[in-house]
Order: sequence, then structure tokens, then C-alpha cells
Amino acid sequence: MKDNSRQLEFMEIDLSEEPETAAVPVPDRSTIVQSAHDTMQHRGGILSSEKRFVEEAKQWAEMEGDVSPWVPFMSYWPTYGVMNEAQRKWYMFWRKEVRQGRYPDTDLSYLFVHIYELINGIGWQNPQDGYDQLKQLWVNYRERLPQLNIYMQEWMVDYVLVHQMEMSLSEVMGLSGGYLPAEMLDRELQRILQDNVSDISLNMLHRYYDYDITLSKFYRDGGKEVMEQYIPRVMALVDSYLERTRQVGLLPECDPNGERRMERILFRKAVYDDSIYGRSVAFRYMPIGEQAEFVQMVTRIYRCTENKLRELLGFRGRLRGQTLEPELANLIERYLDKSYAIEQAESVEQPMIRIDTEKLASLQQESEYVRLALTIEDDHPSEVKDEEDNNANVASNPVDALEARNEITPTEGSMESEPSAVEITTGAQVESIRLQWDESAEADLDEEWLLFAKELSPQQVQTIHVLLGASPDTELMRLAEQYGTMPTLLLDEINDVAMETIGDLLIDADRIVPDYIDVFEHVKR
Repeated sequence: MKDNSRQLEFMEIDLSEEPETAAVPVPDRSTIVQSAHDTMQHRGGILSSEKRFVEEAKQWAEMEGDVSPWVPFMSYWPTYGVMNEAQRKWYMFWRKEVRQGRYPDTDLSYLFVHIYELINGIGWQNPQDGYDQLKQLWVNYRERLPQLNIYMQEWMVDYVLVHQMEMSLSEVMGLSGGYLPAEMLDRELQRILQDNVSDISLNMLHRYYDYDITLSKFYRDGGKEVMEQYIPRVMALVDSYLERTRQVGLLPECDPNGERRMERILFRKAVYDDSIYGRSVAFRYMPIGEQAEFVQMVTRIYRCTENKLRELLGFRGRLRGQTLEPELANLIERYLDKSYAIEQAESVEQPMIRIDTEKLASLQQESEYVRLALTIEDDHPSEVKDEEDNNANVASNPVDALEARNEITPTEGSMESEPSAVEITTGAQVESIRLQWDESAEADLDEEWLLFAKELSPQQVQTIHVLLGASPDTELMRLAEQYGTMPTLLLDEINDVAMETIGDLLIDADRIVPDYIDVFEHVKR
């Protein structure tokens, strides 16, 4: 035990002689409190870095950098303070280029610094100028830096709200690929329906349809562009008609007490000094998207418009489901028929005739040489005179010219001019082509099928005969070429007749629908 105690004493003496531990003083409580206070002040400085950024931005607002090499810059919280000297030089040069309308490649962090300047009110004289600069940055860098879209679609909305700009958010929605926050979309739609319905867009209405229109084959195969063109016009047409006939447009009658108040936090995730415009902005809106009656109305208008455009564009198939009331449906269809016909007529380019004056002069000169070379001196001027008069008369009357030519130079077996036998036969055949069944089969047909057969044109009857043949694909292409059209258009025209008579599509996937193939078993060929 004594040995162990001596060992313990030895260890204590050894530690007590260690100079480093002996020199450490015990801190006073007041010192700890003061240290914590200093730390909070330091942290407060970090939290107020937005204000420091704004002060520095004001000092450097007019600075223009000289040509400098690009230097990479990546920062989660990009500001001037985290740039080194080379990065700062490049930024000032790049910003000068951007302000002059040139947009060289750069890193996203540089772009954010310039955007932070603009949203804090630095670098522009009026809000519209600031908006235009933000828009140009977005437009010119969105493809090179896709991450930019995530932030700009929110910040641009905030900018418009903060400055109470008298402009549509539809442009912001277009730049963001159709995105707007739901409450902002309701607010924007309400404004358009009150001010100018024709400003509405297909993108804006996506949220208000009761199904996803982008899943439609028609939409994907070119219908999107046509719908973008016609939907605003149709919506304006229906709104005007309803206002005139029912004293209420498309805007639903909402209870004023149903209006909602929204407070939106400004410029999230940006270096923004909220002492400039405030931490948030408040606005009121009507929740139009929650009005079931409005959603049903715009959906049915869309369906009616798409079905008519499918017909005009020769697209097979029609949308089924709830339909628009006949009064409005007829209004839309008549308008589209007329509008589409006018635009098609205007789109047909008239052939442009260009005369090459030099070539014309050359041909005239050559013709003169040939005329002189073929001129024969004759000792009988009176005969020449008679022949010239005869030629003049012939030239003035082409029909007489042909008869005179036949009289002057008859050929063996010549006869009076007649249409060719092929033309006569073809005309008679086309005139007599109609869809017929055997007498026994025809007696059993419903009246709607007889009406269907009566409404078919000769080329449509030939198309049905082709579909009943052994090689419909090849023969259908040949028939379409004969009539100068496309197989799809031939089939769509038959379906249009079928919809009007038997009330259903007759052809699907380039074949007669199996449900109706029995009807054509006894068709006369």
C-alpha cells in the first residue's frame, strides 16, 4: 500500500510541475457574459450582410471594368465580399458587357450578384428599366444556366408586385414555361377577364381544365400551336356573346366575402435588404380556380374548339364527354369555319412573276433575226398581202385558226375536235359511282345507312371499296394520289359523313370499325 501511495504522490507532483496547466486562469463569469455578447454582435453582422451588400453596390453602381479574363466563381451566398480581386475585375467587365446588350458566358454566381443589385433598386432609374434588365438576363441565360428559372420565376413576380407595375404577369408566366403560383394565377385571370379577355392564353387556362390537355394526341401532333392561336379568340367571342345575351360574361359571380388576402414573402433566397421594400407584400384575389361552374365552362369551350379544329385540320377522332350547350357550340363552330377559311385563303401565296428584262430584250432581238431570215421576197405583192391579212385574222381568233389549219392542211382520217374517250368514260364512271348494296341486303338496312350512302361523294365511295379490298394500304395511297390528296384526309371525310348520319366513327386505324364491317359484306363493287 505504501508503494502505491508513493506512486500516486509521484504522479501528482509530476502534473503540478507542468507549466502549461499551471498557467491557465479560471475565467470570471462577467468575462463569459461579455464574450457571448461579442459573439452575438458578430453574428448580427453576418445577418445584416444584405445591408453591407447594398452599400457596396451603391458605391460600385457606375463602375465599368476593363477587359479581363474569366475567372470561375461559385458561392452559395454570392456577394462582393466573397470575390477575390480577379473575380471582381471579371464581374465589372462582364456587367459592362451585359449593360451594353452583350451576354458572354459566365458562372451563375456572377449572374446572381447582378440580379441582387437590380432587385435592391440599384442600376436602374425607373422600375420598368429594372424589369427589362431582369427579363433580358433571364432570356439570355436561361438555356445556358437552367437553374436560373427556379429563382427568376418567383423573383420576377415579387418585382412586379413590389413596384405595383401596371403590366400583365402573363409575360412572366410565358418565360417560366406556364408557371405562376396558384393565387397569382387566379389574380391575373380575374384581371384579364375584367379588362380584355382576348389577352388570355392557352397556358393560363391549363390549371382550369378538369383534365390534362397535354395528353391528347392532337395537342402533341401540332394541335398545340393551333389551339394557342384560336383559344384566346374563342374565349373572347363567348364572353362577348354571354355579355350581350345574358348580361354576364365568363367571369364567375363570386361572393365579395369570398375574396382572400394573401401575404407573400419577398425575394426568398436572395441577398435582399428588406428595409427597402419591406419583408412581404399583401394582395387580395378571388379563388376562381375553386369555382366548379367556371372550370366546367372553360373545359367544355376547349373541347368544342378542339373538336372543330380537328375537323378542319383533318384529324381523326373526336373528344367525347360533356358537351357545350348547342347555342354556344354553334356559335364557336360557325366562327371557326369562317375564320379558318379566311386565314387559309390569305395564306395561299400568289405566284410572283418576275420578268428578266435583259433576257426579254435578247429574245426579241433573236426573234427579229429569225423573222428577217424567213422573209421571202415575192413578185406577187397582192398574194402576200392576202396571206398577211389571213394570218392576222387567224391570230385574232384562235378557234378559227384551228379550223383554218385543218382546212389548209388536212390529214388522213381527220375529224371534228371531240373530247377524248377516256375523259368521257371517266366522267360517266365518276358520275355513276355510289354506294349500293344487294337488293336483299339493302331492304334490311336502317334508314341512317341509306342516308349515309346518299351523302357520300364518288371518291369517298371508291375509298370504301378500297378498304374492302385485299390490299387497302397500297390502293388507298394510289387513290389519294389520283385525287391529289392524302389518305388520312379521305378517311377523315368519310368519318365526318358517318358522324352526321349514323352518329359514330366508321373508320379507325385506317380500317372499317369491326362493329360495322358486317354492314359492308353485300356492297356492290
